[in-house]
Amino acid sequence: MSTEAAQLPERLTLEEAGKTLAELGATLARQAGPEVSLDAAGLREFDSSAVAVLLELRRQLSSQGKSLRVVRWPRRLQELVALYGVQELLPA
Repeated sequence: MSTEAAQLPERLTLEEAGKTLAELGATLARQAGPEVSLDAAGLREFDSSAVAVLLELRRQLSSQGKSLRVVRWPRRLQELVALYGVQELLPA
């Protein structure tokens, strides 16, 4: 059974972080299988809150025995992840 990746929103700043975390946390928890996918291609406007949301989603899923796979990273998001030194936790 193929599961379509959940989508990051177009905007993910501190203002949207809480709502986005709640929505994506629930969506990803419903995905079947040990690895769940999150598509980052639509992300256009974001700040370091996007990295924090991804790390928290990873933590939540890990507690459920699942892993998070982010696909189609925007270059600037990859750069932020590297800047914060968490690329091992959120591999591109």
